[in-house]
Amino acid sequence: MTPEQEQALQLATDAGHILLENGAEISRVESTMERIAEAYGVRDESFFVLSNGIIATGQHYARAEFIPIKGTQLSRVVDVNQLSREVASAERPMPVTDFAARLQAIRTAPGKPCWELVLGIALGVASFCILFGGSFVDAGATLACGLLLGCYMTFVGPRLSRIMGNLTGGLAGGLLCIAAYHMAPDVFHLPNMIIGTIIALVPGVPFTNGIRDLANEDYIAGTTRLTDAFLAFLCIALGVALAFITEGWLSGGLLQLGAPMVDASTAAWYIQLPAALLGTIGFSALFGAPRRYYIDCGLAGMAGWGVYIALASAGATHAVGAAFLGALTVAAMSHLLARVRRCPVTVFLICGIIPLVPGGGIFWTAYYIVSNHLRLAASTGFTALKVTIAIAGAIILTAGIFNIIFRTKRHHG
Repeated sequence: MTPEQEQALQLATDAGHILLENGAEISRVESTMERIAEAYGVRDESFFVLSNGIIATGQHYARAEFIPIKGTQLSRVVDVNQLSREVASAERPMPVTDFAARLQAIRTAPGKPCWELVLGIALGVASFCILFGGSFVDAGATLACGLLLGCYMTFVGPRLSRIMGNLTGGLAGGLLCIAAYHMAPDVFHLPNMIIGTIIALVPGVPFTNGIRDLANEDYIAGTTRLTDAFLAFLCIALGVALAFITEGWLSGGLLQLGAPMVDASTAAWYIQLPAALLGTIGFSALFGAPRRYYIDCGLAGMAGWGVYIALASAGATHAVGAAFLGALTVAAMSHLLARVRRCPVTVFLICGIIPLVPGGGIFWTAYYIVSNHLRLAASTGFTALKVTIAIAGAIILTAGIFNIIFRTKRHHG
């Protein structure tokens, strides 16, 4: 192995490091590393990627890296993916020094500005408040809560562990909404406000990538990431429960909430679809998607939500079935957008699937446990679990179908 080839292996590992810590799925990390190594003439390489580590070997070369979980920046995934394809398609290999410089520029590129993150979170939670049945007044209050929660997530959250970040985020979001509710209890609908707010904490990246890893038969990584996602869901629910316990301790009694409701003023499709579009765009900023793909992500989220509400409101199918078909729409549209826009599927899928995540199930399960309605808690939690499984099934099914279609096209081509 020449010194240039050894350096190419090191750079391939560095590229995998950037991908893995910024939200790429395991199969993309491995294929990108292999593409870079082969572009520089390395044929005996072997890469083994886990959810938080990479092992790379070659002739007289071995390297292992532990990669801690950090905040997601999908723009870096896009940039590394594009760079690797540029290197692979070039008639002559790019000089290793030039490749290293461009890779370093991607690694050190600044993330989203704080104002964009906070604004994206606020816009996202206000829009999702409407999706989950809130009124325009509820959305306005949720927007204010989202601005404060966004500041907390941006400036305080990164300093905490993931468990403490999700738990304290759920607690902060719950307390902010409860405080706003007490200002006008006859006007605001507290459940809709909290459901919209806690969506900002939903672990969309490990949840979606865990499913995709399972679809690609990376069972260890997939199971690890899904476990991480479900632990995050649990911590968010615990944080919301603590918010109600704290309020009950201060006021002398637990808040009594009625059944879930949908405000008629925001239930029409011409309100719901733009809200899904804006909400998904807001979360695209939170996940660090490139700005040029904001509208594409929003359209994917809007399409999936449109299918869901059309089926659920018409009574054509159960909420679980509606979630499955909605997720199927998002996944199919994400694969098509990825090929049209020459961008990783991950960008559109992670952002577009968020409207279908059962945030209402998280909230009501937490509330029913605190209020000692354990049968309702079990029922609500089980329904949320079924919706989650339906979403996972749709993503896996779509990935399998598209893999067969494009593998067949390549074979006949």
